[in-house]
Amino acid sequence: MRLFGKSLDLPTPAQALPGRSTPMPLSDRHFVNGQPLKGPFAGNLQQAVFGLGCFWGAERRFWQMDGVVTTAVGYAGGHTPNPTYEEVCSGGTGHTEVVLVVFDPARVSYDALLRQFWESHDPTQGMRQGNDIGTQYRSAIYTFGADQQAAAEASRDAYNSALVDAGYGPITTEISPAGPFYYAEDYHQQYLAKNPRGYCGLGGTGVRCA
Repeated sequence: MRLFGKSLDLPTPAQALPGRSTPMPLSDRHFVNGQPLKGPFAGNLQQAVFGLGCFWGAERRFWQMDGVVTTAVGYAGGHTPNPTYEEVCSGGTGHTEVVLVVFDPARVSYDALLRQFWESHDPTQGMRQGNDIGTQYRSAIYTFGADQQAAAEASRDAYNSALVDAGYGPITTEISPAGPFYYAEDYHQQYLAKNPRGYCGLGGTGVRCA
């Protein structure tokens, strides 16, 4: 499928770009709160990965939540190791833009993160988010363990009913166990804190997630 000249079909592993073995150079610390961007993280912390369109605005939504220790943007759900932003945007890697959220479950629940995820975008749009079109903008939840998987699926089913009642189509969000997370280039990290007037295309449906 193509829309406005852009392929909206995910590549197979054989079709994906080859990538590279070297990770992106990255700052050690979160630009906003000074916490480490990379693990290993403390044993009491948990991780979550969400894709909800352009990751600049998505990351800001999560770093503003009480109980979230650190965040980072990157690429997940594809085949190409250590892809560049340009490669991801080409559609040739299979990745979507995501936010890694490291949180303290004693201070914020995974359900609260899910609520932020669902209410911050329109999860019914397939391979796009508003005017941002492409496979890298698809909605996704990548889970760590059976509990997160079950919670994500239950929240999807509940929110799907609320969206249908409000006149929206079915949810298209991809929910699957987390694979490799590849950090995006350093200039993307905490982008809207570094560039307060930068682009943010994030917008929800206005439908509450119970």
